[in-house]
Amino acid sequence: MQTRKLHATPFSTVHAASSERQGLWLMVAGGALLGTIGVFVQEADQHPLTTVWFRCAFGAVALLLWSAASGTLKDLRLRGQSLWLACATGCLMLLNWAMFFAAIPRTSIAVATVVFHIQPIWVILFSAVFLRQPVSRGQWIATPVALLGLALTTGLLDNMASGPLAGGDYNSDYLTGLLLCIGGSLSYAGVTLLAKSGQAVGPFTLSFWQCAVGTVVLAWAPWVFGWPQQASAWGWLAGLGVIHTGLAYVVLFAGMARLALGQIAVLQFVYPLAAVLFDWAVYGTRLSLLQIAGVSLMGLALWTIRKPAG
Repeated sequence: MQTRKLHATPFSTVHAASSERQGLWLMVAGGALLGTIGVFVQEADQHPLTTVWFRCAFGAVALLLWSAASGTLKDLRLRGQSLWLACATGCLMLLNWAMFFAAIPRTSIAVATVVFHIQPIWVILFSAVFLRQPVSRGQWIATPVALLGLALTTGLLDNMASGPLAGGDYNSDYLTGLLLCIGGSLSYAGVTLLAKSGQAVGPFTLSFWQCAVGTVVLAWAPWVFGWPQQASAWGWLAGLGVIHTGLAYVVLFAGMARLALGQIAVLQFVYPLAAVLFDWAVYGTRLSLLQIAGVSLMGLALWTIRKPAG
């Protein structure tokens, strides 16, 4: 009996550490994929709600075909509380995408991204207050440090003097964009919390139902705002659904299931960091000294948060 106990604890510890490492790399990979969203959205050049609908529709088709090919169609069937969870996260994700895409033209990609990514603070706050999840002092400190790094990385402070706030004609529209981003950040925080609490529903199934809900709810959007007129736009929209929804969210949710909420909150900064890097690589946007400092701060925050709360 003693021999079993001596071997059980080390095995359990190693298994937990391995699972945590897998979760970390899954979230990094998912964040890197999401970092290319801006390129696809910009090149598609469609109305935000039309873009959201295509993302959901193409994503749902891709997931359905993969499920049929792999013989796991039965896993998509949900009922009771699991169905409610999937539909609830689907509505929140749809609201998140719609608000974020609508906020970009009212502010800018940089401002919208910074304000939207206040959502990890909501995740840590809600998990500590409502779910009684442990949050370490290091995680509390790393979150605002990462937010500051994100603000510097996007170049917001470089252009503050000549930004939308400097022009009186844009003040109202700019504030509307900020409110949309805050609303989107709250909805995405809700998605994170629900996905973490509903581990009985697999990430693949959850992603499919999110896409299915969005496809049904926004089915009217292309008829009202117009269908894509160029073949290239269809290609970009298809990629947005298949890559950024069919693949990226499955990877992200699989990572979330292996990590604590505090780690999830800060690791989500991989997405905006990757977006800044892809913006530089694709469109030649140069990083200023402040932006380089921001990248360093975000990297430091991610390194600090690597260990779960004790």
